[in-house]
Amino acid sequence: MATARCPRCALPTPRGEVCGRCLAKPPHYDAATAVYHYAFPVDRLLQAFKYGHRLVLGKWFGEKMAALIDDHGHDLDLIVPMPLHPQRLRERGFNQALELARPVSRHTGIPLAAASCRRVRPTRAQADLPWRERAGNVRAAFHCTIDLKGKRLLLIDDVMTTGASLDELARTVKLHGAAHVRLLALARALPA
Repeated sequence: MATARCPRCALPTPRGEVCGRCLAKPPHYDAATAVYHYAFPVDRLLQAFKYGHRLVLGKWFGEKMAALIDDHGHDLDLIVPMPLHPQRLRERGFNQALELARPVSRHTGIPLAAASCRRVRPTRAQADLPWRERAGNVRAAFHCTIDLKGKRLLLIDDVMTTGASLDELARTVKLHGAAHVRLLALARALPA
């Protein structure tokens, strides 16, 4: 993503300033970055990875994500991948966010806390919902299993569309003591 973007939500802004949406209703996370815009050909590659079980793409994508952390990842304590509900994990066979987080952790040396958060409530797939319904769909969907007091976290997910899932996960980890939460998505969807 070479264009100027809001440092809070990673949506394009004219000069890289905080966008009006984040000023009016600040998210629970402190910063967000994405490697790509969710557009061709990245969208097709991501779909092949996520739904076509092309796990080798996860390693390649994760290395691209790690490159964004190199310059400013020294202040992060833990990497937390977006958790899948156990039912969805059984259906898919793997957690795409975890597959992206593994190479980021290996490359940066930031510990991976893969089991620190769980999705405790099955939710409808966010992609199946209108943007306005997504925040309600994930409300209270996560539970944190460790004390994160004072920790600086990097939350990782494959696609950030409205940011509702990541915002709810950020809210959850902050309730468990996280001091700073940064998001890293492989791709950022742009409003239609």
